[in-house]
Amino acid sequence: MTQTDEEITEKKKLLMGSEQIQNLIPHRYPFLFVDGVTAIGEGSIEGFKLVSVNESYFQGHFPAFPIMPGVIIVEALAQLICIYQFSLDKNMEFGIFLGIENARFKSPVFPGVRLDLEAKMLWKKRDIGKVSTKASVEGKLVFSGDLLFCSATKKALQQSAQ
Repeated sequence: MTQTDEEITEKKKLLMGSEQIQNLIPHRYPFLFVDGVTAIGEGSIEGFKLVSVNESYFQGHFPAFPIMPGVIIVEALAQLICIYQFSLDKNMEFGIFLGIENARFKSPVFPGVRLDLEAKMLWKKRDIGKVSTKASVEGKLVFSGDLLFCSATKKALQQSAQ
């Protein structure tokens, strides 16, 4: 099934930019890896990361042939999930990454591209959930995996550490 130009344009509309994202989640540069949100639905969210050669991680990964680290792709998806959860629950203070299942890296990501991010809720019970995620560049899948997370407050995190 082919998308019309109108459907593609509609999908790329910016719902949240960097300022709105920073008003929701506690992440900040150089550890903020979502530049925009393009869609939020019931149980799903889409966004993107503009991958620039100026990112600090490219200084060491790898200077002569820069490739975006897979762990940064996963972190960007985890942050996208946080944005979704924070938009629903104003009392939430932290989104904690608990684990990953079925992770598959399909292709490297190089500077100068837009990394499109997708997350769809598989299930959520109380504060713990599982989300199916995908990352792609120009429609080509570069990563897929299921992320487990926990919504938490500072108080609950402090109590669990004792």
